[in-house]
Formats: sequence, C-alpha cells, structure tokens
Amino acid sequence: MTPDAQGAQALGGFTGRSQRRLEDPPLLLGTARFVDDIDIPGQVHMRVVRSAVAFGRLRSVDLSAARRTPGFVAAWTAADVTDLPPIGVRLTAVPGLEPYQQRVLADTHVRYVGDPVAVVFATTAHAAEDAAERVVCDIEALPVSLSALDPLHEFKPGTIPGLMSEAAIVQKACGDIEAAFRAAAHIVELEVAVGRHSGSPMESRGAVARFDPARGVLTVQGAAKVPHYNRDRIADMLDMPAEMIQLEEGHVGGGFGIRGELYPEDVLVCHAAMRLSRPVKWIEDRYEHLIAANHSRDQVHRLRAAVDADGFILGLEDEIFADQGGYVRTHGVTVADLAAAMLPGPYVVPALRARAHVRLTHKTPAGTYRAPGRFESTFARERLLDAIGVRLGLDPLEVRRRNLIRADQMPFARGYTALGTPVVYDSGDYAGLLTRVLDRLDHPRLEADLAARRAAGEAVGLGMAFFVEKSGLGPADKVLISIDAAGDVEVVTGVTSVGQGIETVVAQICADELGLPIERIRVVHGRTDRIDYGMGTFASRVTVMTGSAAMVAARNLREKIDAAPPGTALAAEGWFRTDHMNYPYGIHAAVVKVDRGTGAVAIERYLVASDVGRAVNPMLVEGQFVGGAVQGIGGALFEAFTYDSEGQPLATTFADYLMPTAPEVPLIETLVAEDAPSPINPLGVKGAGEGGINAAGAAIAAAIDAAIGKPGAVRTLPVTPPQMLRLLRD
Repeated sequence: MTPDAQGAQALGGFTGRSQRRLEDPPLLLGTARFVDDIDIPGQVHMRVVRSAVAFGRLRSVDLSAARRTPGFVAAWTAADVTDLPPIGVRLTAVPGLEPYQQRVLADTHVRYVGDPVAVVFATTAHAAEDAAERVVCDIEALPVSLSALDPLHEFKPGTIPGLMSEAAIVQKACGDIEAAFRAAAHIVELEVAVGRHSGSPMESRGAVARFDPARGVLTVQGAAKVPHYNRDRIADMLDMPAEMIQLEEGHVGGGFGIRGELYPEDVLVCHAAMRLSRPVKWIEDRYEHLIAANHSRDQVHRLRAAVDADGFILGLEDEIFADQGGYVRTHGVTVADLAAAMLPGPYVVPALRARAHVRLTHKTPAGTYRAPGRFESTFARERLLDAIGVRLGLDPLEVRRRNLIRADQMPFARGYTALGTPVVYDSGDYAGLLTRVLDRLDHPRLEADLAARRAAGEAVGLGMAFFVEKSGLGPADKVLISIDAAGDVEVVTGVTSVGQGIETVVAQICADELGLPIERIRVVHGRTDRIDYGMGTFASRVTVMTGSAAMVAARNLREKIDAAPPGTALAAEGWFRTDHMNYPYGIHAAVVKVDRGTGAVAIERYLVASDVGRAVNPMLVEGQFVGGAVQGIGGALFEAFTYDSEGQPLATTFADYLMPTAPEVPLIETLVAEDAPSPINPLGVKGAGEGGINAAGAAIAAAIDAAIGKPGAVRTLPVTPPQMLRLLRD
C-alpha cells in the first residue's frame, strides 16, 4: 500500500481502511459458480449462426441440413421470431434512433460479420455447433463502409427511404465561440484518432434460462451489470409481467462496460426457454466475443482552439466522428455524449462547441468500455494542450497551469448536460494534485536524468496528462437491510458485482453504522427477486449511490435496534437520491523508452494519481487504478480491432488482438488523494473505477513525443511498432 493510501483519513472503524475482500474466498478456493458452471437436467444448448458478410442483402437461410444433425431440437430464422421487437436503448435515447436498433435475428440485411441470422438448439453443445455449421446463408454482398469519415450511405437500401447512416448528432455548447476566435492571438488546429478496441473479460458472455409453467416464472442466470433494466426490457419484448421474470447474478469474470448489456442472444435464450418448454443454455466462445460483443472507442476528433497571447484557451471547437458500427445498441449515444461533454476536462474553457456525429458503418456495433468517451476526448484535449505549448513556446505543464480551474471556483458549472444531468464539477483542487504528483515523481531530478539519457543516445521521455471523470449517476438507489435474532445482518442491493468489491465496501459502511464486526454482515446483490429496484453497476456509480443508500439504511436500522428489546429481528430500507453526478479527477504520468530499431515502446514507470473524495477502502481503490492503467496501456500500445477492405475482421483471436501481459506492464504506482470530498453525498466519495484508464493514451503519447524529440508526433492510437517506425522515419 502506498504512503498516500496509508495516510488516508478514516471515515470510521472500517471505512477509510484497507480491508481484504469478502468476495475472495470462493474465487481463491475454486468454489465460485460462473454461468458456464450451471447445468440443468433436460437443458438444450443454443448456438448462433452469424453472417460471414459485412454488409449484404439476406436472400435466404436454409436450415434443412441442420435439421438432420443428430441431437437437433429446433432452429429459427427471423421469420420465426417476428413477434420480438428490436432491442431498445437504455441510456441517452435521442429521437430517431429506433430504425437503427438491432433485431434479435437479421431480417432483410446483415450489417457486420457476426450479425446473428439464425439460431439452432440441440441436446449438446457439440451437436448445436455441428448443426449451426450446416446452416446455409445466401447473402448478396453490398459495398461496405468502414470509417465514420466515409460519405453517408443508406442504412438498409430499399427498405426505409431516406434513412442514412448518420443516426444522430450530439452537441454541447457554452459561451460565445465566435467571439473567442475573433479575439484569439493564436488558432491551433489538430486532428487525432483513437482506434477501435474494447474489454476482454476473462469470462465471456452467457446465460441459462428456464421457465416454470406452474408458477409462470422465467428465471435467467448469468445476469451482470443491469439486471433490473434487462428484466424489464425482456418482459416488454416477451409481453410478460416484469415480476414473472427473475434475473440472477452469479460470479462474474469481469465487466468493463461490455458485459451485461442486453444483447440479441440474451433475449433469444429467454424466448427459447418458454417456446421449447426446456431450459436453454448459451455460452459465447472467444471468437464470438471478439466479433459480436460490443466494441468501443473508434473516434476521430478535429479540434480548433482559440488561444490568447499567454496560452489561455478562450474557446474550443471539436468535430467528433464516432464509428457506431452496424447498429445502435442499448447505450444509445452515450459514448458520443460523454466524449463531447467531458472534452474540456479540468480547464476553464469559457466557450465550447462540440459536435459528435454518430455514424453507422459495417463493423461490430460499438458501446461503452471503461471511461467511454473520456479516454478518447482526454487524448484529444491533452494532445491539443501539448500542441498549444509548442505553438507558443511554453512548457506543457505551464500551459495546463494557466488553464486549470481554481479550487475557489468550485462548484464549477459548464452550462450543459451529460447523460441528462447538468455538468457541475462538485469539488476539486487540480493545481494541488499537480504539485503532489510532481513531488512524488521528484520531477526536476527525473527530467534531468532523462535528459542525460537522451544525450547518451537513448530515446526516453516523460509524459503527463490530466483528466476529469464523472461518477455517481442517479437518480436513485435503494438498499434493504435486516438483522436476525442472532445479530447477523443481511444487506440486499440492486447493483451487481463485476470485480469491484461491492460486497466488501457495503459491508464496511454498514459495519460502522451498526457497530458490528464486518464478518456479521452479508451482502446480497444482482437478484431481481430479492429487491424491486436497482439501476445496476455502471458509470462508476456503485460506491457513491449504493454506498450512500446503505449508510441511510443502516442508520434507519440502528434507530430501530436502539428502540427494540435485545434479540429482536428487524428490517429497514434506505434510499439515496441525486440529480447531479460528481467528478473525480487526476493525472497520469508515464516514462517510456522507444527502441529505434524495432519501434517497440517499453514503459519504465507509470503513476496514476486521482482524487476520489474519500476512499472507503484504499486498497480496492488502488486495485481499480492498477487494473484500469493496464487496460489503458493496452489501448495506447497494443489493442486494435482491424478489418480488411471487405469488412472482414482481422482480430478474431488473441494471436491477432494483442493485450498487455506481465512483461509489458511495469509496477503501477498509485496516489490515492482525498483532498476534495464530494459535498453532494453523505460519504463524500467519488467513483474510482475509471480514473486508472482515462488519461493513459494521452500520457503515453506525450512520453513518446518526449522520447523521440518530436512534439506532437503521436496523433493516433494505438502506437504499434510499425506506426512507431513510421513516426521515427517521418
């Protein structure tokens, strides 16, 4: 544990202290049950038949050979599920998205390699796969679009006249942008791009559904992230009462935004369990995950900054082109919305105009991935700050200092919304954190050492980047709590556990409020049959929202305990409501070395510093920072979903989709700051889940520039060895 974490101010007996995770024993002992561990007598296995063509007219699907496969049970095409509507949008549903939503099986056209065109069911997983391989699809290939910068094209030619491939334009604006550019001493322009990559959890997607006709209840195991939302949407799509559907979360091998959304396969499993009157199991293989689960990133930013003679940004424009892939899935325009809204970061920027074009291409549909939109716009903005420094002959850190929002300007209102809530930075001391980071790095000495190494012929450099995150999305969270006669406590929440340690954090909070040992508290999560309300786990909201609701619930229970005789079984509930998010912030610093012969980039040192308001469990916060940083390194240097000219994916195994492993990752240093507690929740906490990844691309890019002595060289991520060699040559 770092000295900063050790010195964190304790909130109580348990909160504020590093506590080993309560979740870990079954994971370490091998007794955890993931969705693939679930088998129900009489179950059938589902296998999805996917398009091998990126864009085309679906003429026919021949199931006759599949039906002759030993163990075959059933097979469907779109014609067999016409009663199922397209999958709707969960977040940021702007008008006009409906025609772009995905049906559970493609009907007239396919729009990416991996688009589901049929499903088969068989008595074993092997038989289902054999049957799926015998399905014959007749698809007339059409010209593909593989970039959001391509000319607009018809979404489905001949089906909806005039429906083009730009689904929406998301705009954020404040101040007088025209006046800012008229007053500018300098106008700095820059185009940058972030490539397509996404989360690769250890556990791929899966679901097991069974229908009990006697009770009329459909139970689905394998839920993650947003079980209550998925329950309600499945109920709508199957025309069932929501209370007759139960989603259950087991152990989950990672989330990162990609797992747990409502995909076609989830709906098909539920529909099949009812229609076939048998339990149905579907487990995604890794090939399917890489071509069919949500991708992310894939943005181009065209920036213009109006800057005065001293380097202060008067106005900022950004034209963003977001590659949505084949369909608009459940995230709607969330990524574009956050990319535009969070663009200014920690800087004043009195005038802003950001327009994000959400465009459909013929690649896997895109959604959220840890720090969605912020990884991209932080890279764009911080590259622009570095370019301003070059134009004005200023040190990059000095440019940032001149533009930072001061602590006495908090709360700081941007004048527009993100995810439907006003963007008002609740608290922060950005300059103070910079001072702490420079002290931790021993900055003057570090820069002198690097300069000496460069003079001796090494290509080494330090890069730094600021970020502002968002967390604690409302509007509400609910917690149920009870104590039995023996003094054991059960806490029930509607959020889920995807590795972030929610059981431990909630137990710590409740233990302090109740004055009980943490071992006496059991946390139940991810079960729609145990609690009627839950928004789930996303947007770094759990500790803020669920933690605050748990505190309220525990206090309500404590009042009842104090008024009741000993040994009395009691129950209470707690709600926490908010109409604002809160805004953690931080700095990434990276030292890299470039091999001029191979183009390989080695990271020698990496620091993540972030202010989380209050750390309920500093050790878990550090873990979030470290895990996020590793994923950020992957996006900056290794990971890329690429396609050939016909839209065929070229990264379909881990031999082609490269992720960082132990040799590529240095010891990640962390600085857990608690200088600016949030004033808008009772714990003072801010989210910690996305700060570790947010500024990774920006910091590594700046470090590479410094290493090779070419300011502004890196404008595209990831910086692979071939790209690095091109930068060295150009």
